[in-house]
Amino acid sequence: MMNVPFYSLDYVNRTLGDALRESFSDVLDSKWFIRGSRCAAFEEAFAAYCGKKACVGVGNGLDALTLMLKASIQLGCLQPGDEVIVPANTFVATVLAVRAAGLVPVLVEPNRDTCVLDTSRMAEACSEKTRAILVVHLYGRLADMPAICEFAKAHNLLVFEDAAQAHGAALDKNKLSSLVSRLSSNAAAYSFYPTKNLGAMGDGGAVVTDDLELAQVVKSLGNYGSVEKYVNKYVGVNSRLDEVQAAVLLAKLPHLDSWNARRQEIAGRYCAEIRNPLVRVTPVPANPKSHAWHVFPIFCETRDELQSFLKERGVETLIHYPIPPHQQEAFDGALSRGELRYGPLPIAEELARTELSIPMGPAMTDEQVTYVIESINAFA
Repeated sequence: MMNVPFYSLDYVNRTLGDALRESFSDVLDSKWFIRGSRCAAFEEAFAAYCGKKACVGVGNGLDALTLMLKASIQLGCLQPGDEVIVPANTFVATVLAVRAAGLVPVLVEPNRDTCVLDTSRMAEACSEKTRAILVVHLYGRLADMPAICEFAKAHNLLVFEDAAQAHGAALDKNKLSSLVSRLSSNAAAYSFYPTKNLGAMGDGGAVVTDDLELAQVVKSLGNYGSVEKYVNKYVGVNSRLDEVQAAVLLAKLPHLDSWNARRQEIAGRYCAEIRNPLVRVTPVPANPKSHAWHVFPIFCETRDELQSFLKERGVETLIHYPIPPHQQEAFDGALSRGELRYGPLPIAEELARTELSIPMGPAMTDEQVTYVIESINAFA
């Protein structure tokens, strides 16, 4: 029997240990810990990596989502009470951010095969109050951004991206959704939670955009609403990427593409070699290398039995996510109060009931990948 962890940070620490220790030491010696030179350097580097004009580091991914939307309200692009289309099978943070910004999430079913927003359902989800689409690249798999952006353009909607799981995903030569300059989202929000493809050693997040005005408002909102010290233009919060996390991210960023390439190799094997009639695997995308493969999901009607079977064989798994947002206690009564809008969501509920995430990450060996595949295929 072989032990296969779901994800191991040891590989990153071994690979970059000296560089990370040097980063910590440099920050300690600098005596500057908030919004200093390392944060500025990371923002510049990550904006360039994403092919965007601006990046603003914030405290975490949820704040990135919330501040991105709040900044759009401050600029008059959105108004409190406007509706935002959100895929129904996302992590709860996506919905929390829309609510925190004073907007109304409209939950739309995902595509059952790809698990991302079903673009064929957007038209029926729109009302006279719909003003934006918040796309989620769930599991690191890119949503159909050309179709989404074309729909948004035709219906005069803004497009935002929850890219918390999509570091390094690329539709074209730039990262994420940009199609040169013809079609693009207004902004994308990232999380740098430690287990992300690009993870810090604590919490962190960022908003990436070509809209320099939006970036400036996000930065101000995350610094108590201040445009200069002791001058507060907005009602803001305290959400800033600290120097330690920025230094860690700077050390890791040059390795992101190679780490993602290994994830893509593993995903290719999973797609091709998992062959069990009880297990459903998402189809191979047209361009597998465009996806970040943060998580590799499989689906099984007897999911709990499969998880127990794999645990007995030493294969660690997780569930993303067992309770969809509309069934969370936090949103009890939200539908009747008009704080959330949705219809029947059988696909989102099916995915929550059957999803199982199997080991994925650059630390995996070929032998471990083979063992995971063999173990899944052995389940009966």
